[in-house]
Amino acid sequence: MDFNEIATVSGKGGLFSVVAPTRGGMILESMDKQKKKLVVNVNSKVSVLGEISIYTTDKEGSCPLEKVMQKIHTEFDGDTGLSSDADNEELKAFLKFILPDYDEDRVYASDIKKLVKWYNLLSQNYPELFEEKEESKEETKK
Repeated sequence: MDFNEIATVSGKGGLFSVVAPTRGGMILESMDKQKKKLVVNVNSKVSVLGEISIYTTDKEGSCPLEKVMQKIHTEFDGDTGLSSDADNEELKAFLKFILPDYDEDRVYASDIKKLVKWYNLLSQNYPELFEEKEESKEETKK
């Protein structure tokens, strides 16, 4: 599994794995313990994690979510120490540590809260997402 096989649906909490395409949309399965299936149509706002970026103030203007999550994993190894009820200043300081040039005007505390929630879910239930990337980095160094 990689970040292009994980989706979020506007109006639905949590993350979903892409099971299969359908004629008018796709079948998704929740990535929590319930494993509920959901059929979404083409009118639903579905975003694949591999296509999501966080706004930055550098030349590129954004940083892919996958790269940000890899940085979080490198620094915290699965435990950010943040909960979903962390205050806004704590969340902003966390992202500033991970991504110093994030755009504070366009990245809201609610976005950072989602990032932390998603990272915690993925690192607890799908740690192989981060291990594969570490192994491939080690192979390219050789």
